[in-house]
Amino acid sequence: MNISEAWLKTWVDAPVSTKELAHQLTMAGLEVGAIEPAAGDFSNVVVGSVQTVEPHPQADRLRVCTVDAGGEETLQIVCGAPNVAAGMSVPVAMVGAKLPGGLKIRKSKLRGVVSQGMICSASELGLGQESDGILALPEGGTPGDDVRDFLNLNDSIIEIDLTPNRGDCLGLAGVAREVGVLNRLPVNEPDITPVPATIDDTFPVDVQFTDGCPVYGGRIVRGIRTDATTPQWMAERLLRSGVRPIHPAVDVTNYVLLELGTPMHAFDLRNLDGGIVVRKAQDGETLTLLDGREVRLDPSIMIIADQRQAKALAGIMGGEDSGVADDTTDIFFEAAFFAPLEVAGRARRFGLHTDASHRFERGVDPNAQATAIERATRLLMDIAGGEAGPLVLSGDADKLPKRHPITLRKARLERLLGLAIPEDTVTDILTRLQLDVTRVDEGWTVTPPGFRFDLEIEEDLVEEVARIHGYDKVPTTVASATLPLLSDSETRIPVARLKTALVDRGYQEAITYSFVDPRLQDALFPDSGALRLANPISSDLSDMRVSLLPGLLTALKQNVSRQHDRVRLFETGLRFVSQSTDLEQKNTISGVACGPRLDEQWGAGKTALDFFDVKADVEALLARTGNASAYEWQPGEHSAMHPGQTAEVRLDGVPVGHVGALHPQIARQLDITESVFVFEIDIEQAFAAKVPLFAPISKFPMVRRDIAFLVQDAVSAATIQACVLDHAPPSLRDVRIFDIYRGKGIDSGLKSVALGLILQDSSRTLTDEDAERAVQQVGSGLQRDLAATIRD
Repeated sequence: MNISEAWLKTWVDAPVSTKELAHQLTMAGLEVGAIEPAAGDFSNVVVGSVQTVEPHPQADRLRVCTVDAGGEETLQIVCGAPNVAAGMSVPVAMVGAKLPGGLKIRKSKLRGVVSQGMICSASELGLGQESDGILALPEGGTPGDDVRDFLNLNDSIIEIDLTPNRGDCLGLAGVAREVGVLNRLPVNEPDITPVPATIDDTFPVDVQFTDGCPVYGGRIVRGIRTDATTPQWMAERLLRSGVRPIHPAVDVTNYVLLELGTPMHAFDLRNLDGGIVVRKAQDGETLTLLDGREVRLDPSIMIIADQRQAKALAGIMGGEDSGVADDTTDIFFEAAFFAPLEVAGRARRFGLHTDASHRFERGVDPNAQATAIERATRLLMDIAGGEAGPLVLSGDADKLPKRHPITLRKARLERLLGLAIPEDTVTDILTRLQLDVTRVDEGWTVTPPGFRFDLEIEEDLVEEVARIHGYDKVPTTVASATLPLLSDSETRIPVARLKTALVDRGYQEAITYSFVDPRLQDALFPDSGALRLANPISSDLSDMRVSLLPGLLTALKQNVSRQHDRVRLFETGLRFVSQSTDLEQKNTISGVACGPRLDEQWGAGKTALDFFDVKADVEALLARTGNASAYEWQPGEHSAMHPGQTAEVRLDGVPVGHVGALHPQIARQLDITESVFVFEIDIEQAFAAKVPLFAPISKFPMVRRDIAFLVQDAVSAATIQACVLDHAPPSLRDVRIFDIYRGKGIDSGLKSVALGLILQDSSRTLTDEDAERAVQQVGSGLQRDLAATIRD
């Protein structure tokens, strides 16, 4: 909403600068979005009176004018505007004047004729976009007067971005009331005295739908002059508020809308048949709007009609044949209160958003209709004459919104604000806001006026006191409390380190919804027992996830379908697992991968990703604990993974996660043709770090001994390493499997495994005898526990 500062000052002249005024309004909750000058930056432009107009001797489209600009001699000015005429009052840019855009006026010759200035159009002064002709100034100016002063152009237009709850400020009166309260100044409201009826003419009004229209006011005004024009002062105020002047009757209703915040409409009385009816539309009824569009109505729409047809969408827009015309002499003024719920959403159904609907949706003062009609009547009669009939209010006043008293407790006010405001100050603030205030023992009883729809509960009143008192006056208080220092445990691996590890290995972090598609989740986890949402945002996001894999696989599918052939995604977050009558939240890290092992390059071939690539990625995560050898990898089963290509990760015998290939049926369901590998690890169970202990570095050399043996092909490397550690002496520092062979010379079902034993003592140099003894111990253990055969 745009507000003219000069117009605002006629209501309340606050002794503050424009910038300070904008700050006050913003801090009071009426955010100022912009401040723009009312006119362009120009100087030395005066009021001039055109004396004569003659054709240019050398140009058909130019005129040679003599202009009285208040000097000792008249000026000769060449003008190309077609509407210039003798007797006009026009803006004249004198020689040396500066116009918007940096144009400087100089004495010049146009086609051989001297021009001593420039007669200006509205666009040349930055007053509008149109430039069809020169700007005709209103009467009352004296040649030589400064145009900025004459038109009151030293004004600023303040753009206010109102929140939906402050419909009371969708009029100058509401903003002025706020400024008056903030600066402790009285508000100079215009004198709106009832216009006495000089004729007895009334127009029948039948309000059939009183729930949507509890009050409907109307008045006939006959005999307005058809040659009347909207005065310059009103036209300027409308323009600065973003409204284009049209016709005196229409301009008056727009002026009242901007001034009081009460929407009105002026009907051409000759186009109304029989009487006004406020009713619901009939199914299939049509109406041609003021913008020329025909809309089809239904019984959910409230309309204004006469005895023949619909004339207007109630609270939104009038019909094409309801408005006034240039030859209109008799009008019917309308001002009504329409219930917000009966207007809200109706305008958008027809692609409309009007000044009226914007206000009715937020709520207008239900007691201001008579005042608005009186104000419009007086303004129109002052401009165009005419005679007014009686003002008639129809409807059912019992169905108007009721405002109930609200109790504001002093203790509650201090508790919410964190400061004590003197009781007299609180009373003064509430009273200046035009609230009905009564002091009671515990605080105040406050009844809001009709225009304050936003005041309903005690907290609303607390907000009013706070914003008027000033948010910037609330003291800054440093919180004082005894806060325990939380320990940073060395036994937990931060999730950030896990993320970094995967990013270093080529993965990208994804963030997916905690709600997933039930069809995909049921395919992945048939027996999950997922929690179904009572009010899902969509049908494909209706289950709480029991795993992070549904979201990751959906993201992978979207990437693959967009020709990304190599995808690595991971996510950390909560999954929700039903436990009897409870829902357990488990912090999890999961990942999906497909495509080539390496990015396309010249140094390596295009090798497909396999199980062991993803296993290596998970091992890199587990290695962050400093205790990688504690994890056991065993064949496992998982409903989302390929049988025979699934591994279960265990820690101290407890399953902590799974790694494997995606089940082929699910891959087909997702339309993914490439092999996909997935993993999911429980963060709380899997990533318990081994606390590092100090041990001195031995100064004695290491000794290596290799041992080769035959063992059953089904025996895993992890089993072999565990057996070696069980039987090796304390001097064993590391065991390395450096070769596995199957084939020629090895019986079927067996494999040859070669181990490297790294030995070192912290107190002495190991001898050959020590090394051989260690090899014998390891060999005996392998033979005894794994039925291994030592190879020479």
